[in-house]
Amino acid sequence: MADLLDHQVRLAAFDWLTSQINVHGDVLPRQLLQEGFEFRGYRIPLVSPQGIFKPRLLDLPLTIATVHSGPYPDLFTADGRLLYRYRGLDPVHRDNVGLRQVMVKRLPLIYFFGIAEGKYMAVWPVYVVGDDAATLTFSIQVDAPEFTKIGVETAADATCIVAEDEGRRSYITSSTRVRLHQRSFRERILHAYREQCALCRLRHRELLDAAHIIPDADPLGEPLIKNGLSLCKLHHAAFDQHFLAVNPDYVIEVRSDILEESDGPMLLHGLQGMHEKRIILPTSLAFRPDRDLLALRYETFKRAS
Repeated sequence: MADLLDHQVRLAAFDWLTSQINVHGDVLPRQLLQEGFEFRGYRIPLVSPQGIFKPRLLDLPLTIATVHSGPYPDLFTADGRLLYRYRGLDPVHRDNVGLRQVMVKRLPLIYFFGIAEGKYMAVWPVYVVGDDAATLTFSIQVDAPEFTKIGVETAADATCIVAEDEGRRSYITSSTRVRLHQRSFRERILHAYREQCALCRLRHRELLDAAHIIPDADPLGEPLIKNGLSLCKLHHAAFDQHFLAVNPDYVIEVRSDILEESDGPMLLHGLQGMHEKRIILPTSLAFRPDRDLLALRYETFKRAS
């Protein structure tokens, strides 16, 4: 009976998160997760001050969380796993024992990645697939929701599932790393620029992107705030296609042939009108675009001109 209730709560949590992402997008506020959802008259919160969280209704943890504490809490390994630290230093702390039991039972968890202050990206199902007391870490892998499995009947079944799932989960975990980094970069850039386009001041969040000054495929294209600009979709596309650039003095320059075109009010006000204007800058000096990176990008723009 306890196992059945556990399974039902986990599936209800997955369904609730899906509905919330449909409303809020894939970045969810902590307050929403703290409030959680109602299940048969019980309130099921999904996060707490501790990273490993078990609602009162359950015997085992339902969620794990990593708070935002730097550029990226990058604990992903080369073999398609991520490392999750024990609660404290005691391997037999009840939270660590709980995750160990989740691993043995092969129960799916929800992982909340803190990608900005008070904002989380929910990933599920995730599975505990390893436990290393020497380094005080669990190994975690992400799977696709359609492959959610709760419990294994026999040891033979378990062996087949591990062999079947390992490659897929490694790939999905590595893909999750990319998605996490992209979303974290966007959230931090939009926050630094006070959720507006650095060129035209558009404030509709849905129409804003985090643009790299040096593309992320380049070794210098790190996903850091100093290598980013908050741009609306029009100006992001124009920046990427070298229709315009931002020089190291934070001044916008529009390509000469674009300035000479005549093609209606969008071109006039959306692009040509930006020429020689100064961009909006983050309040914090530490978050302002790196002038050396702008200079490198500006050289590319001049060659394209």
